[in-house]
Amino acid sequence: MLTSPAGVLVGVCLACAMVFFVAGTVGLYRFPDLHSRLHALTKADNVGLGFLVLALMIHSRSINHSLKLAFIWLLVASSSAVLCFLIACAYPVAETGSKANARD
Repeated sequence: MLTSPAGVLVGVCLACAMVFFVAGTVGLYRFPDLHSRLHALTKADNVGLGFLVLALMIHSRSINHSLKLAFIWLLVASSSAVLCFLIACAYPVAETGSKANARD
């Protein structure tokens, strides 16, 4: 697999994806509060998934499969951003019991 230039590029993309996934996981355990943890997870995991999808696109060599993979990545990226926002907005309510600190 790593003998062709496309194979080398796939390997590099997979290595970059692993680095971002590990960075997101480390951020989940190392950061002190919920907002920092959410930021680390959503940003690092979306970039890691982007590298993984890019590697799969290069490996598949099919426009149809590549478009499907790109669409799936866009769905996951947009849904994780929305879920992160909802969790971050609900956190002050769960912590204090009132909506005084929550965004409208």
